[in-house]
Amino acid sequence: MNRLKALIFDVDGTLADTERDGHRVAFNRAFAEAELDWVWSEELYGKLLAVTGGKERIRYYLDNFNTKFARPAGLDDFIVGLHKAKTRHYVQMLSAGLIPLRPGVKRLIAEARAAGLRLAVATTTTPENVAALLQNAMDPDAMSWFEVIAAGDIVPAKKPAPDIYTWAMAQMGLTPAECIAFEDSHNGIRSSRGAGLTTIVAVNGYTKDEEFDGAAIVLDQWGEPGQPFCVLAGDAAGASYLDLALVKRLHGG
Repeated sequence: MNRLKALIFDVDGTLADTERDGHRVAFNRAFAEAELDWVWSEELYGKLLAVTGGKERIRYYLDNFNTKFARPAGLDDFIVGLHKAKTRHYVQMLSAGLIPLRPGVKRLIAEARAAGLRLAVATTTTPENVAALLQNAMDPDAMSWFEVIAAGDIVPAKKPAPDIYTWAMAQMGLTPAECIAFEDSHNGIRSSRGAGLTTIVAVNGYTKDEEFDGAAIVLDQWGEPGQPFCVLAGDAAGASYLDLALVKRLHGG
């Protein structure tokens, strides 16, 4: 049996509920700044989440929901510019403390650090977004807690491809049997399971009705003492919140 050595975390929707009131709002601010009449409602954004990656999401929107838009010459550069503006607005929101961590996140990471476990991030969001969230919502020094930040375009194929997890484990010199992943979405667990990782899922408002075949457990949140989680699938062995003991039991090592 392989001993658990590392925890690998998705970011958006997993560490913080960033999508509806974070990224979506930042996209809309970037569109307004560019004098575009695009507005991504909560319902529309839920549909756009079928695609991972912000630049990819803009292109998906144009291809499927705004087909009459007169595309400028140099569409790729246009999309990159919009996405850079969106990232700037999103980081400003994080700096203002508008996007907190989800329940249990800070506590569990502190437990893992105290136990000497290694930490990593595997996400499709940009490194700037990761840094802004960790430094503003967790701790000013939180970036140094994570041995590997696998983010953004560091691999060509984004989730649901397993590449981002495979890359992170390669950088750490670890096998899937020595790690466990934390996700919130169907695309996320397709990525982590495709990389061979045991995966704990905590859903959010956008992903609560998605399929999570192969998850070690599916929760509504990680929970806190006095703020219990709800088990949607799997066996928590009587636990009421996700702590390191439960993580190790689910991993099996």
